[in-house]
Amino acid sequence: MGKYLMALDQGTTSSRCILFDLCGQIAAVAQQEFTQIFPREGWVEHDAGEILDTQIQVSKKAMEKVGAVASDIIAIGITNQRETTVVWDRDTGRPIYNAIVWQCRRTADYCRDLKKAGYTDMIQKKTGLLIDSYFSATKIKWILDNVPGARERAKAGKLLFGTIDCWLIYNLTGGRVHATDYSNAARTMLFNINTLDWDHELLELFDIPASMMPAALPSAGLFGYTSPELFGGSIAISGVAGDQQAALFGQCCFEPGSVKNTYGTGGFLLMNTGTGPVISKDGLLASVAWGIGNEVNYVLEGSVFICGAAVQWLRDGLGVIEKSSQSEVAAKAVPDTGGVYVVPAFVGLGAPYWDPYARGAILGITRATTKNHIIRAVLESMAYQTADVLGVMEKEAGFPITSLKVDGGASANNLLLQFQSDILNLPIIRPRCIETTALGAANLAGLAAGAYSSLEEIQERWQVDRGFSPSMSTGVREEKLRGWRRAVERARGWVES
Repeated sequence: MGKYLMALDQGTTSSRCILFDLCGQIAAVAQQEFTQIFPREGWVEHDAGEILDTQIQVSKKAMEKVGAVASDIIAIGITNQRETTVVWDRDTGRPIYNAIVWQCRRTADYCRDLKKAGYTDMIQKKTGLLIDSYFSATKIKWILDNVPGARERAKAGKLLFGTIDCWLIYNLTGGRVHATDYSNAARTMLFNINTLDWDHELLELFDIPASMMPAALPSAGLFGYTSPELFGGSIAISGVAGDQQAALFGQCCFEPGSVKNTYGTGGFLLMNTGTGPVISKDGLLASVAWGIGNEVNYVLEGSVFICGAAVQWLRDGLGVIEKSSQSEVAAKAVPDTGGVYVVPAFVGLGAPYWDPYARGAILGITRATTKNHIIRAVLESMAYQTADVLGVMEKEAGFPITSLKVDGGASANNLLLQFQSDILNLPIIRPRCIETTALGAANLAGLAAGAYSSLEEIQERWQVDRGFSPSMSTGVREEKLRGWRRAVERARGWVES
């Protein structure tokens, strides 16, 4: 057996490769950012070819750092930005349009029309999802409706659809495998999470030919082998999961009721609900966590669209920090926000509001407000949005939440995690390896490849870095939450006619 498990972590702003040893320790990391394309306000696209190129490049760089050859890699696990949609030509393998990113709001009006037409209940019962432009279905329809000749080519069986994991698998295997896993399929709004198959009624509703759809497979299992010329030998691809489900797996949230939050570009709370879906009545999503063999686990999820991306905005948009890591230092320079709230609804609000017409707002500014107050308010907004979701999640799932595991880039920020603990009145647990998304993909691949014999063996390798305990008084907590909710109400519906 080889030495390493390779995780391809294809995110919203960068492609990364991490090599893990069998103790779950990081052996090598390589990362490369790629272009963000904004054709119009609220539209977000990526060049799928650039995503593929950067992912292959960082994989080779990671191998070079430790002198690894193909035979040193036991297996590849893929984790990816979910919902982002690629449509490509079956014969040439080339995309017919840029990848439409999960953040893109171009189909918000069409989604509103679907709700008015009465499709909400049917879609939620089948998919566990709420109608929103976030998901892949309306993005596929938009491409077929707006790229000249696309619909005719699709009906003739000449076009293929895939989320980013599927696009990578297809290209890494030299076009031999067109497949995705249950967790990614469940985020398309076309996959029936009860039957674990593409739903023909939904395909007809969105006018998407079934011939475009990939095979949907369990998350841990053999998907295919890489073309030998890529890495100097074939490597098995044996683990695939959407980024948030991979993070849940990497956090070893194997038991029903266990919860994690990933502070990435967005913020994503997932609770393992066991072997059956919990259909939400209050704006959360039911989805597939993973499939291992014949057993499928489900999740209840609350998605916050903008978390770490708000810190990027401080850096790139406002220019008040030079590096994201400076946000904690700046926030600590003031004792609190001075009454300032930032609602980072740059692309609308996700759970539990689901308001595509909300927009970002800064409220409570006075002459005494400084950039440090605004920076601190941005960090606190991540904690407030998490609290909005977690309160609904605990009520709906019926499991008492006793702690929250955290990961993602912003979880390195101690000020944020202490405030999160205070606002939730819960212990926060940060693992030693905060790269849990990549670790989850690697562990799924290792499980399928025989590097690990059981979930218990994986659990034994998981280690805590630090815990945070609440210290804020009830009165202060409630006052801060009231202010947050007032701020959110002022940001909602801002661009709706």
